[in-house]
Amino acid sequence: MSFSFYYVDNIAIINIVVYNDTMNKKQSYWGCQQVLLSPNKDLIAILEYICSESNKIYNCSVYYARQIWFKARRIVGRSELCAEMKRNRHFKAMYVSASQQVCNGVAESFKSFYKLNKLFLTGKLEDRPKPPKYRRTGLFTVSYPKRWLKNTNSKIRLPLGKQVKAWFGLSEFFVDLPSNLDWDSVKEVRILPRNGDFYIEFVYKIDFKENVLDKSKALGIDHGIDNWLTCVETIGNSFIVDGKHLKSLNQWYNKRVATLKKGQSKDYWTKLLSIITEKRNRQMRDAVNKAAKLVVNHCIDNAIGTIVFGWNPGQKNSSRMSRKNNQKFIQIPTARLKNRIAQLCELNGIQFIETEESYTSKASALDHDEIPVFGEKPAEWKPSGKRVKRGLYRTAQNYYVNADCNGSANILRKVARTAGIDLSGLSRGALTTPVRVRLWTLNESPRMRDRGVSIPKLFISYYQV
Repeated sequence: MSFSFYYVDNIAIINIVVYNDTMNKKQSYWGCQQVLLSPNKDLIAILEYICSESNKIYNCSVYYARQIWFKARRIVGRSELCAEMKRNRHFKAMYVSASQQVCNGVAESFKSFYKLNKLFLTGKLEDRPKPPKYRRTGLFTVSYPKRWLKNTNSKIRLPLGKQVKAWFGLSEFFVDLPSNLDWDSVKEVRILPRNGDFYIEFVYKIDFKENVLDKSKALGIDHGIDNWLTCVETIGNSFIVDGKHLKSLNQWYNKRVATLKKGQSKDYWTKLLSIITEKRNRQMRDAVNKAAKLVVNHCIDNAIGTIVFGWNPGQKNSSRMSRKNNQKFIQIPTARLKNRIAQLCELNGIQFIETEESYTSKASALDHDEIPVFGEKPAEWKPSGKRVKRGLYRTAQNYYVNADCNGSANILRKVARTAGIDLSGLSRGALTTPVRVRLWTLNESPRMRDRGVSIPKLFISYYQV
């Protein structure tokens, strides 16, 4: 059995590949749902205590595992690490199974480090991995396997251990089971501390959805800032996921932090800073989940079986724009959005292709220009069209199209031959009039309202660019 865990914001996907007797692969999918807790003062004190003890157990386990690695050059296993930590006073301060889960997590981290180190030594990994490091003083996750939990009237009982009962007079507390989850599908419950708040995480099983899709139909995605995602289909439609609101929220957060930290040291931090940081992070996670769900649902509704995402690896690490533009470009979680779309594609049977996007903005999609790869451009190569101004591209036939839509179409063209994508439905109309999608704003566009165009008031609003 092989196990891989991809955690993105408040929803995660865990892939477990189980090998049966006939060596056929069977995949299991697990999700993670977060619920914000509103505990009273007494419960807050207990949660802070057990999460701080969890953090200390983690650091003690990391210390032991690091010493074994440095001195004996071997990786500790789960049972060895748990047996060693049983004598630790922090291990006994919590419920035993929760302490064991912390040790198991450290053992898995060192196992992953060992595999990555092997890849580096064989030349398959560019950067040398480092052993897991210690956590700073603070709080850490507390995990409870399902076998130690009880469900009574849609309330989950979480045990706290004998020492917590002796010190705080409370041996357990209860949390509500979300109405959208079935208790039989829940695998684990976790307490997650973050920026002064506490969340309950429910790890549950997700069923694979079989949809009727056509792999020759594709959706090309070009990412940006104001136009967060520009999507062009091979069936003649296009839309833009708006990023202006998201950029505005991020900009407000940076201004607020700069005001509060003015004249203070770099490490200065307060409770107010934690509150606005957590609010900003929730907004970013909400935007990622909404945008990803929007794209995938659109593909399912239109029987599109392939998504092609244009992405240059390491583009944010080597960004050399101005200070303000770097702040906008780097802090917007586009990589998380890409990973979230890839996860939803895997769950719904959609083929996800990631490709480099060099010269997709310069080449003309309607003129069928050849699109070279970065570093391999011929000296005589020249695009047929030209980007005349911000957001506007002029082709060789003097047609004017949306510049980002032209880039999305070229992203599709880069992989069309190898992926078997049919480009016959890609038209000039799709590149000229994309529909803009707002993630949060429910009001109609003022420009469209002034023109007398009625737009359905859905969860999102559409208007012509």
